[in-house]
Amino acid sequence: MPFAELSTVRLHYQIDGSGPPLVLLAGMLSDGASWAPVLEALAARFTVIRPDNRTTGRTLPQDAPAGLAEWAGDVTALLDHLGLPRAHVAGHSLGGAIALHLTATAPERVDRLALLAASPIRLARNEALFRHLLALRGDGMPPDLWLRGLFPWLFNPQVYDNPALVDAAVAQSLAYPHTPTPAAMARQLAALEGVGGTLALPETPPPTLAILGGRDLLLPADTARAGLAALPGTRIVEIAEAGHSVHWDAAGAVAAHLLDHFGENA
Repeated sequence: MPFAELSTVRLHYQIDGSGPPLVLLAGMLSDGASWAPVLEALAARFTVIRPDNRTTGRTLPQDAPAGLAEWAGDVTALLDHLGLPRAHVAGHSLGGAIALHLTATAPERVDRLALLAASPIRLARNEALFRHLLALRGDGMPPDLWLRGLFPWLFNPQVYDNPALVDAAVAQSLAYPHTPTPAAMARQLAALEGVGGTLALPETPPPTLAILGGRDLLLPADTARAGLAALPGTRIVEIAEAGHSVHWDAAGAVAAHLLDHFGENA
């Protein structure tokens, strides 16, 4: 079980496959395990590196300082730890914001970039949603309540045509031993709220792919496209029937697009 002993955290990460290095950054409340649906396909051609962002997974302590600067700094420190001067980077949701901050502050470390359900835009409504979800994790609340409030925002609505599938997803999440605690969730939310109105953007973006979900409720595709206009040259792919967790709703299509993007000139 690999860890990188960094200045303020013991960063847990996993490595799979072989080939050019590819760092995958998870979204809000998720860790490296969230990339499971696309891992096998990507690891067949790349050395896939999946850190648990601070405040998530097995990275400790969960009360370490958190924000885009710290999250992106952990990626550069991990690359140093692994002896890698640069890597491809893909980020989902909040992981996309981390990837953008990394690309803006350390552009020499990023080869090609992919943003999944992510755009350089801040939506106050989403922060309000997570505040309400955090409240649902309070003392005396049913432990599944916040998950049942979250999942409709993440997945294609057709998932709800099969209630047993939803129940299974909730049960699996409740059984996962590394779900962020309410305190860690609060720290992530505070970090998100502290970003301000504008994300740092690279002066010269690397070759960038954006994969959007046509059924994304958290980041509607039209809203995402408006934000992505700040990244000239970005190639945008929209998967019509996918929700915010686009790599779960359409794993095969997402893996194919990532392989095509990161495989160019590899």
